[in-house]
Amino acid sequence: MPELPEIETTKNGIAPHILNQTIEHIEIRQPKLRWPIPDDVSIKLPGQVVRRVTRRGKYIGVQTDAGTLIIHLGMSGSLYFVAPETPPMFHDHVDIHFAGLNKVLRYTDPRRFGAMLWQEGDWQLHELISHLGPEPLTDAFNMEYLYEKAKGRKQAIKQFIMDSKIVVGVGNIYANEALFMAGIRPTRAAGNISKARLNVFVECIKSVLAAAIEQGGTTLKDFVSGEGKPGYFKQELKVYGRADQPCVICKAPLKEIRQGQRSTVYCSTCQK
Repeated sequence: MPELPEIETTKNGIAPHILNQTIEHIEIRQPKLRWPIPDDVSIKLPGQVVRRVTRRGKYIGVQTDAGTLIIHLGMSGSLYFVAPETPPMFHDHVDIHFAGLNKVLRYTDPRRFGAMLWQEGDWQLHELISHLGPEPLTDAFNMEYLYEKAKGRKQAIKQFIMDSKIVVGVGNIYANEALFMAGIRPTRAAGNISKARLNVFVECIKSVLAAAIEQGGTTLKDFVSGEGKPGYFKQELKVYGRADQPCVICKAPLKEIRQGQRSTVYCSTCQK
């Protein structure tokens, strides 16, 4: 599943090409994604100029004067450019054509769990977005904020930090990595972690995500950036996907458990 660094990489990949470009028309071959693509997308977007391309959590906002096309890549979606004459494959559901651009922005989604939505006015007020927590790479996400949210919580810290109402974009891969970097056991109760350790954890989350964005995201099988390139961060994963392999610090074999139906890999020696 594309996580925040993959979405940021995709946004950064497509933005320079479509900013200030006029949308000519939208070709929707399969409107039935996680939610049906609203008619407004094909009716109101043609003729509009792309003013901004932004991100909130895992949502990309293609902003125009008429409104915003909100894109979510779901479990297996990707956005990338193709030549106009490139024939669509079975899972290529949407093409966005631009008047002054000799390439097409194509949306592919084998599992069809992504979404294309429409919002007039402030797109961050959309019902799927307005409740989201702060962005992890902003100053709003800090130790004091996290401490107040975690106070009294018995929920395991890994599941707690993956809740998008607490903070957006800390998905399974990066939660594993940040907890290892911070030396915090994933099963520890969120409310049972000191301010000092939470401060380290916050900085580790920021560091892991920033490094992943810098390197283009993780090379998981479904992820391709907006420029059609795979990410490269997987080469540097310390725990995720390395169950039973030696810890890079103490050499003890890494353990794997399931938390909320997701894989958690950690070092029982280094993480307390």
